[in-house]
Amino acid sequence: MLGKLLDLLVQFGLFLALALLVSLTTSSGFSDTAGIVLVIVGAFLIVLGYPALCETFWNGKTVGKAALGLRVRTTEGAPIRFRHAAIRAALGLVDFFVTYGLAATLSVLLTKDSQRLGDLAAGTLVLRERAPLTRTGTAFTFYPPPGWEPYAAGLDVGGVTAEQYGLVRTFLLRANELSPAARYHLALRLANPLAGVLHHEPPAGVPPEAFLHCVAAAYQQRRT
Repeated sequence: MLGKLLDLLVQFGLFLALALLVSLTTSSGFSDTAGIVLVIVGAFLIVLGYPALCETFWNGKTVGKAALGLRVRTTEGAPIRFRHAAIRAALGLVDFFVTYGLAATLSVLLTKDSQRLGDLAAGTLVLRERAPLTRTGTAFTFYPPPGWEPYAAGLDVGGVTAEQYGLVRTFLLRANELSPAARYHLALRLANPLAGVLHHEPPAGVPPEAFLHCVAAAYQQRRT
């Protein structure tokens, strides 16, 4: 909600700029029709275009999300595309404006993955990308579950990007804060696309979270 308030401040500033532009346009001799068209197009771009275009071209972020270290991802953990961002922006009218934020608040509170209506319709999640530091302020080292060291060592994590590792790291550091059901489902949603990147099918006895620990450990080991 704080991120949304920051975005609303940005949009308010854009509306002020739009009002100034319309005033300059009409005072320069342009017709009233041109001013009306400018208002309609400008309002559309500010209300719907701003969140949709930012999230599409800024890898799931708006100004508010970037300030708070948040990012929108699909429920499978993949980057969102324009259709996801457009659906979120369109439903944002209901989530935040028509219902004054009540629909978004209730939806976030009542869904296991804290999704608003726009997220449910688009199949997206808002994740925190900044991992908290440990109490000593040092980097956190991941280890595979006991006995699975050979399995982790055999994983080819060369195709895993820093962004994908960051999502895994954030989840593993915050896993204890989640309910068991949400923890399992989010681990599964992160593990499935990673397995595709690794061209690897985890054995049946490897839980998703354990697989993520192995991937994180192998990724860190590869870069040491």
